[in-house]
Amino acid sequence: MKNNRKSIFNNAKRLVVKVGSNVLTEDDGLNLKAIRSISRQICRLIDSGLEVILISSGAMASGVKKVGLDKRPDEIPKRQAVAAVGQAGLIMEYEKAFARYHKKVAQILLTGDDLNNRRRYLNARNTICMLLSWQIVPIINENDTVMIEEIQFGDNDNLAAMITLLMDADILVSLTDIDGLYTKNPRKYPDAELIPLVSSIRESIVKVAGDIPGPLGTGGMLSKINAARKVTASGIPMVIANGGKPDILIKLFSGKEIGTFFVSKKKKLKSRKCWIAFTLKPKGVIRIDDGASAAILNRGKSLLPSGIVDVEGKFNVGAPVEFKNSDNETLGTGLVNYSSSDIRKIMGLKSSRIKKILGHKPYDDVIHRDNLAITSEYHNS
Repeated sequence: MKNNRKSIFNNAKRLVVKVGSNVLTEDDGLNLKAIRSISRQICRLIDSGLEVILISSGAMASGVKKVGLDKRPDEIPKRQAVAAVGQAGLIMEYEKAFARYHKKVAQILLTGDDLNNRRRYLNARNTICMLLSWQIVPIINENDTVMIEEIQFGDNDNLAAMITLLMDADILVSLTDIDGLYTKNPRKYPDAELIPLVSSIRESIVKVAGDIPGPLGTGGMLSKINAARKVTASGIPMVIANGGKPDILIKLFSGKEIGTFFVSKKKKLKSRKCWIAFTLKPKGVIRIDDGASAAILNRGKSLLPSGIVDVEGKFNVGAPVEFKNSDNETLGTGLVNYSSSDIRKIMGLKSSRIKKILGHKPYDDVIHRDNLAITSEYHNS
């Protein structure tokens, strides 16, 4: 496993770095020393041949201090205004920090809606690819100034995972204010031990992460674990490390085994399947029997109506829908060929009976394998 980790860093060509608010802010505003340090390290990595995409928190926390508030406001208009103030200062400091090493930066602000729409998703990818080809560092943040619940990512850990998948990166590095994932909250318990390697994100890992909150940002360790679950399920490893430690990125890429490394077991999902699996918001649930589960997971089959036992939610043709097995485990997400009302009429039946029941049969399958993204770690890939 050690050699595998070293090999991943040695062979990486494209890197996503996410830096949390707790690394980038101090009591009196932005932590300029941290911004300059991270910028310098990224420039070193770019000069060594790496492509680097930066996901930067800090706008809200910076804005709170700049406006003179004691804490993040609860009202959405105030939060949007604070983010606008903070984002301007944040990108300005990055621009100055990267200019020291003759590098340019570009600001990209996104909402979840931008990536839900396939055309805008591809446009975002094309823009970032062009910036990378010009050796300009894309600095990405959520567009807090226009956020509403329906279109927000929720936190920058989720945004970082989405960008990692969008850009088909080789690894995601999440920089926070502690050394990685611990057995318990190291801020409260001196006997907490660092977990250097996570080969599978099981319930015990989720429980541990839930007890380690983030002091400034919207996420804590749990949001980082959720990000790790997404990228590792798609074939991309992730590291959580301490962004306050000197030259942390340089050390990671020089082979130092620091932080918590999340192992990816699978081959990479294709970009379109990553979009289906982790970017689109499911509109419902299809429950399938054990036979259908085995056919999909082990034999790469499409989902036929005969294997469906229940349908939850209301959705139209083409909607993204989760499919779950008899143990209520989510196996993946797919784009449906039939509406929820039609699936309820044909579930449990052979495909040959679809036309008789519905009066038409555009497809034999409810979800074709080309539109089906498996996210369960328990299948033959």
